[in-house]
Amino acid sequence: MTYDWMAMLATLGLVVVMTKIGQFLSFKVPAFIKAREYNREQDAIKKAIPKYRPMIEKGKRVGLATNVVFFLACVPFFASFESQAILPALVDIVVILMVYDFFYYATHRWLFHGQGYFRRIHAVHHQARTPTHIDAYYVHPLEVLVGLALFLAVMTLLGLFMGPFHVVTIAVTYVAFTQINIINHTHTEIAGRRYSYLNYLTRKHHIHHIDMQHGNYSTITLLYDKLFGTLD
Repeated sequence: MTYDWMAMLATLGLVVVMTKIGQFLSFKVPAFIKAREYNREQDAIKKAIPKYRPMIEKGKRVGLATNVVFFLACVPFFASFESQAILPALVDIVVILMVYDFFYYATHRWLFHGQGYFRRIHAVHHQARTPTHIDAYYVHPLEVLVGLALFLAVMTLLGLFMGPFHVVTIAVTYVAFTQINIINHTHTEIAGRRYSYLNYLTRKHHIHHIDMQHGNYSTITLLYDKLFGTLD
């Protein structure tokens, strides 16, 4: 096991570049431009609410600190430049996301929607009954830590036991995780069959936000909700 700081830097750079390019290309699509305008209008109203900015800023600081630990202390031990065929790389990405989603489903359902302290923590996020883009960030700092650390721990453990993973695999998986969690909260009622699954995914998560009693606990797909009978 070696500490490959160059692979870590390459992974971090790819995450930044892929995120920027993805956002740039996405908002060249007229349907997405319209959705962004609606979300921005609603976000502006919510930003005027005094409680929003402090909570978001605290969450961002916790998220930044957690990511710093991940990229400095974990990624260098399982990131690699070693070439890999496309199919095995895709399998790695799917495995990471689905293993994470299983554990997030369990955490979300029985910890955040249980009857203890963490239910009150999660209730902060559920104050958004009709979520838009900003509500992906309106999360209690402790929930930010738990949710993000869970994903990063899953990737690290799988990387150590299944890996190493190619830097592109890690970057794609990381970007997919972050963007899906943001998209879930946006308002995306977009016309056209090509957007049907996107509309379905966001609609299901909006149902989850109606109150603390609804299902749809998964975040990457709704597979585990279907398997365990909590699809709402």
